[in-house]
Amino acid sequence: MPPFLAYEDKDPGTSTRVPLVLVHGHPFDRTMWYPQLTEFSAGRRVIVPDLRGYGASPVTPGTVPLSRHAQDIADLLRFLEVDTFVLAGLSMGGQIAMECYERFGDRVRGLVLADTFPAVETPEGKRGRNAMADRLLADGMRGYADEVLEKMVAPYAHPDVKDHVHRMMTATSPEGAAAALRGRAERPDYRHLLTTVRVPALVVVGADDTYTPVSDAEAMHAALPDSRLHVIEGAAHLPNLERPAEFNRVLADFLARLDG
Repeated sequence: MPPFLAYEDKDPGTSTRVPLVLVHGHPFDRTMWYPQLTEFSAGRRVIVPDLRGYGASPVTPGTVPLSRHAQDIADLLRFLEVDTFVLAGLSMGGQIAMECYERFGDRVRGLVLADTFPAVETPEGKRGRNAMADRLLADGMRGYADEVLEKMVAPYAHPDVKDHVHRMMTATSPEGAAAALRGRAERPDYRHLLTTVRVPALVVVGADDTYTPVSDAEAMHAALPDSRLHVIEGAAHLPNLERPAEFNRVLADFLARLDG
């Protein structure tokens, strides 16, 4: 059966390098990872899905929990016959990566957590996510995108980066974004899970990220048994787009360790 998710699979053929799976955040799509797809697909298999409700993947109205996103990724990798891989996620994608590790961590060779956090949602946070879901369904994505653009990327980000991020947000289905927000509001607490991770991990964060500040990254780094922390100066919530050369260098060093 064909996979539910739209995706790109850059498969170079025979390669000893571990495949890389990239999970985007909210409210974006797989083009969020374009600088990494371009950089790492020379000699390495790179798989980049559009999550359920985002990009070219079908929309499921209502509530889509992180467990559903994780199962979608598992189903896609089974279809593509990818047994083991490095799993990287940013923001909501990082939380989905944690959920994936909870469910099929024996297949994960390395974990990359970028601009994300593991804690359960607070009561205030639940109310806020559900209120935002209501707003997106009523008003669409553009007003929200205008408001948060310079928190997603730093105000000083390159105009082309701002345009790309704004375009992704306004192209997202309000129904898909709302369903993910409602599901994310009910996510479990992954803090204990991090202490049980048995593979190398890389924690990356933009120095000027206000959604998931450096302190969150430091706490994850402290909890993970085998991790490296890298703070990217001159970036906010999307350092892979704002400072792609530095992000790629750090990720390349991490992957080289796993390939070895």
